[in-house]
Amino acid sequence: MSAGHHPRQRPSPVLRRRAFLARTAGAGLAASGLGPLLAACGPFADAAPPRHLRLAAPNHPITWPISAQNRAIATGLRAERDATLRVFSWKGHVSPAFLDAFARRFRCRVQLSTFTELGQALASLRGRHGAYDVLLGAPTYLTGRLVGKGLIQPLNHRYIPNMRNAWRIFTDPYYDSGWRYTVPYTVFTTGIAWRRDLIDADPYALASGWDFPWVAGQAAGRGKTAILQDYRESISLALLHDGGLDLNATDPLLIDNAEQSLLDLAALTGLRIGNDTSAGLASGRTLIHHGWSGQVAAAARLLPRGVAADVLGYWFPPDGAGPVGNDTGTILRGAQNPVLAHLFLNFLLDGQNALVNIAGIGYTQPLDLITPKRLVYEGILPASLTSTCVLSTYVDHGLKELQLPVAVDELWIQAWRAVSRVSARRPVSTV
Repeated sequence: MSAGHHPRQRPSPVLRRRAFLARTAGAGLAASGLGPLLAACGPFADAAPPRHLRLAAPNHPITWPISAQNRAIATGLRAERDATLRVFSWKGHVSPAFLDAFARRFRCRVQLSTFTELGQALASLRGRHGAYDVLLGAPTYLTGRLVGKGLIQPLNHRYIPNMRNAWRIFTDPYYDSGWRYTVPYTVFTTGIAWRRDLIDADPYALASGWDFPWVAGQAAGRGKTAILQDYRESISLALLHDGGLDLNATDPLLIDNAEQSLLDLAALTGLRIGNDTSAGLASGRTLIHHGWSGQVAAAARLLPRGVAADVLGYWFPPDGAGPVGNDTGTILRGAQNPVLAHLFLNFLLDGQNALVNIAGIGYTQPLDLITPKRLVYEGILPASLTSTCVLSTYVDHGLKELQLPVAVDELWIQAWRAVSRVSARRPVSTV
C-alpha cells in the first residue's frame, strides 16, 4: 500500500475530470515555477511564499534567517509612553479582561482589531503596513510565509522571560526553531461537537468518530450540521472520514475524494459552513458542528439560563491521534510600539494572566500551570468538557497541518471552492 492510503480509500478506477487535470497539470506547474501564480488565486494571495521557500515539518525543523534589514530591537529599551498598542486577532480570540489588565499594568491603551478569515487578515496586513503592532492567531503553517514576505520581525528574547512557563516543545518548535519569530499562543484540537440533549447518537459509540456528521447529520435535520470555514480543517475532516491520517495529502485523487465526501455530506444534511461553533451549538441553530476545542468550551457560557453545560459534547480521539495545532503570537515588522509589543507577548505567557484569558475565550494556552484539573478547579471549564483540553502529549503525537507546496495548496483550494459553492446558500455567520 502506498504512503498516505488506507484500506477505506480505494480510488475509483476512473478519475473525475478535475482530478485528472489536477494530476497532469500540477506536476508541470510545480516544475515550471508557475506555482506562485496559482497562489495568487487562493485565500493567501497576499502572502504567497517565495518560490524556493522551505517547508517546515517535525522531521525537518527550520531556523528562519534574520536579515540585516529586519533585526530584533535592541536590549534595554523602555516601553513606549502614552502609547496605544494595536492588536490584530481572530474575533473572540483574546479576552477583553486580559487586554484591560495589560493596559492597567503598563499604563497604555489597547486597540483591538479582529478578523474572521485568514485570507482577510493577510490582505489587511499587506495593505496596511504599520497599522498593527501584534498579530495573534496565525497558524504555524503560515510562519514561513510571514517571514518570507517580511511581515513580522524577529523577537528579542530578553523581553520575554515568561517563555520559561511554556511547554518545553515550544522553546524549539519545528516551524520556528529557537522561536526566533513566534511565541505559542493558544493550543487546540479539532473534533466533533454535538448537542447531547437533542441528538440520540454518540460519536464515541462509532468505530471512527469522524463519521459522525455523515451518520447522524440527516437525523439532526436539514441545515443543522456545520463544518468549519477553513479549507485546511474541513478538507482534513473529509480525509479522516475517508480513512486517511495524512492532513497534508498531495495525491490529487485523495483530495478529490475528500471533496466528494463533503459534497455528499452537503446533499445529505443541508450542510452549513461557518466558524460560529460556540453560538450555533448554544442556541441550537446547529446540533452537530465540526469545530475547534476552544469554541466548544466557550459555548458553555452562551447556553440559555438554566441549561446545564453537560448538554454539550465534544469528541476527539481519546488516544490523541487527531488534528492538534497551535497558533502564534508575533510582532509585525511595521510595529509602532515594538517594546510594548514584546511586553504584551510576555504578559500572555504568565500563568495567572493566561487563566484570565482562557476564562474569556475558552481556548487553552500551552503553559505548565494550565491543566484540565486546574481549569475545572478555577471554575473556568465544566468537568463535562475536559475533552476540550489539550495535553502536551497531543502536541507530540497528534496530526499536524503543515505548509503545503504551492501547486498542491491550489488543489485543496479548488476542492474547497466546489464545496463552498454548494453550501453558499446556507452559511453560518462567522463569530
